[in-house]
Amino acid sequence: MNNLRLKENPTLADLQQYVRDMVAERGFKDDVQNKFMMLIEEVGEFAKASRKHAGMRYATDVREQDLAGEAADVFIVFIGLCNLLNIDLEQAFRAKEEKSKKRVWKR
Repeated sequence: MNNLRLKENPTLADLQQYVRDMVAERGFKDDVQNKFMMLIEEVGEFAKASRKHAGMRYATDVREQDLAGEAADVFIVFIGLCNLLNIDLEQAFRAKEEKSKKRVWKR
């Protein structure tokens, strides 16, 4: 039974909680190493879909890949990895951006 419900306009914290709930509901038994390998795999699938989208050469025997769907897979797996590592993504993003605002950017 699927009891998962995502808010209409979710925050980053809502998305992290949704992925926690999804992992629990679907009975995934992930660890950091496995989740990291899954992330690399999904990034590769996104790269392959991006090449096709950009009109670059690709093997014709490769299965059809949806660029937006592959991006979502990367995001979901990345959130799951952050959850396993107890990273609050919103807090981490805000802290990193405050540091970046103080940097001098050159062209």
